[in-house]
Amino acid sequence: MAERIEIKVPDIGDFQDVEVIEVMVAKGDRVEVEDGLVTVETDKAAMDIPATVAGTVTEVSLQVGDKVSEGDRVLVLETTAEQQQTLDESAADSDGIEKESGKPAQPEVIEVRVPDIGDFSDVDVIEVLVQVDQEIEVEDALLTLETDKAAMDVPAPVGGKILSLAIKEGDKVSEGDLLLTMLGIRAAPAAEEAAKPKAEIPPASPPAPAPARAPAKTLPPIDEKSFSSAHAGPSVRMLARELGVDLGQVKGSGLKSRITHDDVKAWVKSVLSGGAGARAALPKVPEVDFARFGEIETKPLGRIQKISGPRLQAAWINLPHVFQFDEADITELEQVRQDLKPVAADKGVKLTPLAFILRACVLALKEFPGFNSSLSADGESLVYKKYCHLGFAADTPNGLMVPVIRDA
Repeated sequence: MAERIEIKVPDIGDFQDVEVIEVMVAKGDRVEVEDGLVTVETDKAAMDIPATVAGTVTEVSLQVGDKVSEGDRVLVLETTAEQQQTLDESAADSDGIEKESGKPAQPEVIEVRVPDIGDFSDVDVIEVLVQVDQEIEVEDALLTLETDKAAMDVPAPVGGKILSLAIKEGDKVSEGDLLLTMLGIRAAPAAEEAAKPKAEIPPASPPAPAPARAPAKTLPPIDEKSFSSAHAGPSVRMLARELGVDLGQVKGSGLKSRITHDDVKAWVKSVLSGGAGARAALPKVPEVDFARFGEIETKPLGRIQKISGPRLQAAWINLPHVFQFDEADITELEQVRQDLKPVAADKGVKLTPLAFILRACVLALKEFPGFNSSLSADGESLVYKKYCHLGFAADTPNGLMVPVIRDA
């Protein structure tokens, strides 16, 4: 028999009215225990609210931009009787641990160290989620570590008060390194073993068809410095690692420009379709032995070819190519040109319509300076040019060339 279970905002410390910056599930989605449901952000850090039981989402109570506090409803799950029994047994086990402890224990100073994180060492501390004198509960996230595979939160082994911090953002740590000291009560041996953090090693991905493997082959390499400073939560960072996405190149659409799951997916689609970041993702030109197919002759590239080739390629990749066609009555213009041809001929000049077209371009660029501007490298502003240099294609004995008239 199915049962409806409300998932509520857990203990988030002394924070009230924290902002919902991402909703990661929708009605009808199937979630497992510890799957991220929503991401909330305080003035200190961002955190994912996980599912406490597996089930199917039947109602989502929050949307991006809402403010929530401890105890507010996040969503409603529909779970089967078997899943509910497992949840009840887990709760009963917790109660039994407390009862087995017998007499009350005394608070003591406890050192919290990096748990078993598999074969990783010197992993980055990308976020510290607590501060000195803060009261925390067991399993509260203390800080976020990031390996080259995934991001993971280190939970508190016991509840208590933070006495000192031994690390800061940007530090590198390995298993057994001291993270902080706190004043708390150690759990009974059975509870301590049950609460011992397990290594968060991502499961090996199953073999995928060729199209699904494309991101790993064609996406640009990750810049670890920009990746670690990107404004994104642990679940988004894990997704980015799985897809090979450099978060430093992704523009966030969430609140306060936070990067969401959809932003990461959209960026990958853009790259694979030749959009943002595509230049770095271009595959190398395969080496072909053309002599295998017949006689060949190799000649070195000329100076103009060496210069124009990379520039044409860069323009083709980075700039949108737009063609606009209009008709204009140039009867009067042509009459003026015919009248001026003898004057030009006396000076050894062949007066063609090109001169008038170039002049029209100059006047148009002065009237509409937006067309004589370029997007800045960071994509945040337009660079308006006070000069006007015009190039035009010319057929020459040495091939197609583009002379440039400076200050036209």
